[in-house]
Amino acid sequence: MDKPALMDYDKAIELFEPVLGFEVHVELNTKTKMFSDAPNFFGGEPNTNVTPVDLGLPGSLPVVNEQAVKYAISLGLALGCSIAPSSRFARKNYFYPDLAKNYQISQFDEPIAFSGSVEVELADGRLFTVPIERAHMEEDAGKLTHVGGATGRIQGAEYSLVDYNRAGIPLVEIVTEIIYGAEGDAPELAKAYVSTIRDIVVALGISDAKMERGNLRCDANISLRPRTAPGEPPAKLGTRTETKNVNSLRSVERAIRYEIQRQAAILANGGTIIQETRHWHEDTGQTSAGRPKSDADDYRYFPEPDLLPVAPSLELIEQLRAALPEAPALRRRRLKADWGFTDLEFQDVVNSGLLNEIVDTTAAGASAQAARKWWTGEIARVANQRGVDASSLVSPIHVSELIALVESGTLTDRLARQVLEGVIEGEGTPDEVVAGRGLAVVSDDGALIAAIDEALASQPDVLAKIRDGKVQAAGAVIGAVMKAMKGQADAARVRELVLERANA
Repeated sequence: MDKPALMDYDKAIELFEPVLGFEVHVELNTKTKMFSDAPNFFGGEPNTNVTPVDLGLPGSLPVVNEQAVKYAISLGLALGCSIAPSSRFARKNYFYPDLAKNYQISQFDEPIAFSGSVEVELADGRLFTVPIERAHMEEDAGKLTHVGGATGRIQGAEYSLVDYNRAGIPLVEIVTEIIYGAEGDAPELAKAYVSTIRDIVVALGISDAKMERGNLRCDANISLRPRTAPGEPPAKLGTRTETKNVNSLRSVERAIRYEIQRQAAILANGGTIIQETRHWHEDTGQTSAGRPKSDADDYRYFPEPDLLPVAPSLELIEQLRAALPEAPALRRRRLKADWGFTDLEFQDVVNSGLLNEIVDTTAAGASAQAARKWWTGEIARVANQRGVDASSLVSPIHVSELIALVESGTLTDRLARQVLEGVIEGEGTPDEVVAGRGLAVVSDDGALIAAIDEALASQPDVLAKIRDGKVQAAGAVIGAVMKAMKGQADAARVRELVLERANA
């Protein structure tokens, strides 16, 4: 892929105003799909989680998933939206191999939720309100795998395979209004907005929100309009591009920055922007052209004749409103204050994605600082090494028990890491691993004194230095004792006893 000319980012912002818009697709974690009773879970052999409805077979009829509707209403309420007293599904017509029916059941002019806003917090604490146009229900499409070729994309592939396991999974698509005023913060705002949506759906418990699995995907729209002189009306909006299915927070930020620089270079040289979808390439840090972007008229929407309108009762809406959890932004500010974390410490927790694990560990009795240390330190290190989520390795209760053993003096940090290894390997609770591996700290002063006397006797020159006041020389004896005790001694206590015995 040829690398196009890019304008310096600061220069681009000086010449042009970035105008943003986002479409975030959230897969709901219902037990079954949106319009069929096929199971809804990630993985499985291709084309096994399907029914005639998902395959678009003649005579099959859709039935709305009630739980998906409730989840969609909860999400709409969490986004500050109004809930429509009646909303309708529509057919969105276009041909693509991963849509077996040749149309997608979605919502068009009658979405279930509309007119909301979400408060987004930037890294420096500034708040930015993102207006929400709508949140509507729809079904996901299948997944294509392009075989052959160098890129994994359809261009150059020998053939393509289609898996309909994902077809029909319930989605809520959240569409923002046009976003003005982001200016140079546009890339950071994009990342923060998607992160906020992820936090909201996780707090609601309606989605796994794992971007790497496609549970949460972002289509990022960006256009530029020239700056005008003070007092002059703003220039008309520029032509937008839509970067499709960006699947990580970092990529959302990078894609927006790249598109600003790319479009600015084209416009400054007298070129024009093509309204199109674009694909983000993580390896090269570039976008590439997809297909010309269709307007709504091109999809020939019409009401879905096989489904009745969705008309939730006021009682149901208020019941779901009452069950909403604390807003993620408010929760983070409260936790930061309750835990007494510095800005850097709390940002470290947020960036790790382990906030909930630390919350659960403190709820089990551990201090917040100790919980942060273990989750973002040793546990995260092991998770990265194994290529898995840290939360899948060990439970917050076991981490809290491990911390209690350290704080009681039963374990040193070094021993605790060995105990953690045993817990991860399935050897039992921390107490069971300590007993099974014999890892408790030796607290018997008699055993320690015996090891110390032996070490002092074997190093008379060190003993002489200690008696001459060169206390740092005690390190050699402490090291010998710790080795003799196989690391199962409290180094601070050993040091005390070394100095006592040397000067006795």
